[in-house]
Amino acid sequence: MLAGAATANATGAEAAAPPVGEWNFRALLDGKPIGQHRFNVTVNASAGALGAERKVLSDASFAVKFLGITAYRYRHTATEQWRGDCLTALASTTDDDGKASSVSTEADGDTLSVKTGTTAQSLKGCVMSFAYWNPAIQTQTQLLNAQTGKAEAVQVSRVGSVGSGSVEVRGRAVAATQFRITGAAQPIDVWYSAQGEWIGLDSLVAGGRKLSYRLQ
Repeated sequence: MLAGAATANATGAEAAAPPVGEWNFRALLDGKPIGQHRFNVTVNASAGALGAERKVLSDASFAVKFLGITAYRYRHTATEQWRGDCLTALASTTDDDGKASSVSTEADGDTLSVKTGTTAQSLKGCVMSFAYWNPAIQTQTQLLNAQTGKAEAVQVSRVGSVGSGSVEVRGRAVAATQFRITGAAQPIDVWYSAQGEWIGLDSLVAGGRKLSYRLQ
C-alpha cells in the first residue's frame, strides 16, 4: 500500500505556500471503500528567516474484505517536522497485514539520518518525503518513503493540460489537473483542483489492483 494533504500548484505557475489544516481521504481498492487516510498540517510561523516550521500528522487505516471476511489489514501512522520545504524529523510505524516496521530520522546540520529496524543511512541536503500536500513536491528528483525509509529517485511531470481531467469528489465531478510521479515502485497519479487543492490519488498496488484516494 502507499504511505505517503492538500494544496499544490497545479497550474505550473509559481508554487503557493504549503497549506495548513486537516484533510480526510477516503481510500478505495478497485473502486470499493477500504478505509481512510487522514492528514493534519499545523504551522509555527515564528521560525522567521529559516522558514515556517510545520508539523504533519498522518494516519491510514485499511481493511480489505473477501466474502465478508477481512483478508488484509493495513495501518500506518507518521509524525513529520518540516522547516520550509525540508524534512527535519520523521517517526513512522506501519503494520502491513501483521508485518511491523518503523522509520525514524534526525537532522544534524544539512544531513538527515534515517533509521529503520534493519538499516541506517545519511541523506545530504534538503530532503522531502512523499508530501503530496506540499507544492514543492512537483520539482523533486528524490523522495523519502515514510514506510520503508528508502530514498527513491523520482520524476514528477504534469499529464495533459491544466484542468483536462476529472475526479469525483463528494459525489460530484471536479475538473482536475494530473501529476504523475514515476520512479517509485509503481507510478503515482496525483490530482489537484483548479484552486490547487489536492483532491485525489491513484496507484497500482500488489496484484495489479488500483488504490485510490478521494477527498471527503
